Amino acid sequence: MYEKCGSLDYARQLFDEMPERNIVSWTALVSGYAQHGRPDGCFKVFREMLVWHRPTEFAFASVISACGGDGNCGRQVHTLASCGGADEAWSVYESMEFPNLVSWNSMIAGFQVCGYGNRALELFSQMHFSGIRFDRATLCLIIKIGFISEIEVATALVKAYSSLGGEVSDCYKIFLELDGRQDVVSWTAIIAAYAEQYPEEAILLFRQFLRGCLAPDRHMFSIVLKACAGLATERHALAVQSHVLKVGFEDDTVLANALIHACARCGSIALSKQAFDTMISRDTVSWNSMLKAYAMHGQGKEAFQLFSQMDAQPDGATFVALLSACSHAGMVEEGTKIFETMSNNHGIVPQLDHYACMADILGRAGRISEVKELIDKMPMEPDSVVWSAFLGGCRKHGETKLARLAAAKLKELDPNNSLGYVMLSNIFSTDGRFNEVGLIRKEMEGKTVRKEPGLSWIEIGNHVHEFASGGQQRPEREAIFSELEKLVRQLKDFGYVPQISLALHDIEDEQKEEQLYYHSEKLALVFALMNLGNRCYSGNIIKIMKNIRICVDCHNFMKLVSELVDMEIVVRDSNRFHHFKAKVCSCNDYW
Repeated sequence: MYEKCGSLDYARQLFDEMPERNIVSWTALVSGYAQHGRPDGCFKVFREMLVWHRPTEFAFASVISACGGDGNCGRQVHTLASCGGADEAWSVYESMEFPNLVSWNSMIAGFQVCGYGNRALELFSQMHFSGIRFDRATLCLIIKIGFISEIEVATALVKAYSSLGGEVSDCYKIFLELDGRQDVVSWTAIIAAYAEQYPEEAILLFRQFLRGCLAPDRHMFSIVLKACAGLATERHALAVQSHVLKVGFEDDTVLANALIHACARCGSIALSKQAFDTMISRDTVSWNSMLKAYAMHGQGKEAFQLFSQMDAQPDGATFVALLSACSHAGMVEEGTKIFETMSNNHGIVPQLDHYACMADILGRAGRISEVKELIDKMPMEPDSVVWSAFLGGCRKHGETKLARLAAAKLKELDPNNSLGYVMLSNIFSTDGRFNEVGLIRKEMEGKTVRKEPGLSWIEIGNHVHEFASGGQQRPEREAIFSELEKLVRQLKDFGYVPQISLALHDIEDEQKEEQLYYHSEKLALVFALMNLGNRCYSGNIIKIMKNIRICVDCHNFMKLVSELVDMEIVVRDSNRFHHFKAKVCSCNDYW
């Protein structure tokens, strides 16, 4: 009565003073907390009730109504199941219109605790086939149940969890649960999980697989070659190719295509061309792979020559590769012609990727108004890639007004991406508008948007070394800085002038120079020069990978160093390859 009149606290006081409490009094108090919107109190009383009585359907109804739309439902299911009430927990679970991940996991855990392993497995299967993203807690439960004792199930679980973006370390734990019973399919699954983000570890796993005297199949080789494409040098791809030849897969088109891609991504266009030329049978992917190789190395004329020889049916990817080649080589008219005729001549209707390439071609050439006109006439809504290309052109040519528009659109479509903020900040910094740079930084901080840190990698011996701007966490930091200072002094005599307008702080010129000196690719280069005798590849060449676009100052720096030390320096940044040799870059300063 008191709870219905709004005096819930007094009702609780009377309840606590009762010498004996029956199922009716417990249910009444549970219902009172639920009706007054106090779920924590409702669950607390409900848990206390479980010690003395089996809940009635009215008590269950009250707890369900109290859980609302938050994660309390999951905790409720877990509480019921942990107390041995799997059927009651299932009733609560089934009543949820939209169960969340906590609810799924709690119900699986409940079945497991109550000894209903089969029901837990059925629910997990339902969860998986419904496309529910499971997490580490789900995996731990499945391991407890013993679900992954079967190799087919474990392999499927590794593939599913990896494809859903799960931690590869968790995938590896599942893999290890097979305890020596792994087959080529399970090995392929775990290598594939590592290949994209951790290619070096994927190669190590492949070597471990070979030591186990198992025979790799075509699918495994294609996955391993994909991992090789993420490394700095081609030596790993060539080693894998030697295994391909040993087992008799030399005529396999899919593997040849993967080798073309891997060698190109590792900086060797010559090896890509060699792999392409020796193919017995080529499909559309073969031609596209070689066209992409030419594109990423800025060899536009070679790409067009190859396209004229293409004897397979071109597809949308073919024209993305061609347009990309035009963009990197500054072939504006050729790119425009391809874009305008691809539909009539080849039946390929331009899609978002093609429009993004065209925006890049025109933007790099300074034809900013034409990019805007192109975007306005697009038959579909431009995506973040299109606006990013437009913003890149604005940055290159100092078009501040349109850059604001592009940055705003980019932030609207991809609010957590720092690219729009950083590019606009660079434009303002170049103009010396540091107040506006500061405002952009504050906006990023307010929205918790973080700039992607500049990182570079170089392979020395059998190890890949990572460098961050500033050289943090490198044990050789002081030695690298000392060698870098010597190199800078030599280069200044050689004509090097630091591009201090690129430094993003309103500070003294001397400090700006120091900022530029410690960019990650410069540190990687110096470290390579300090370890020339330990390089893992032959030839008069240094290869560096970088996760973001190389800046103008580092580009000038690399050109001069290539002549000073009489070596070729190859840098793969986020957009393309730069081959520096004798003070000249393969991009002809057009990137």
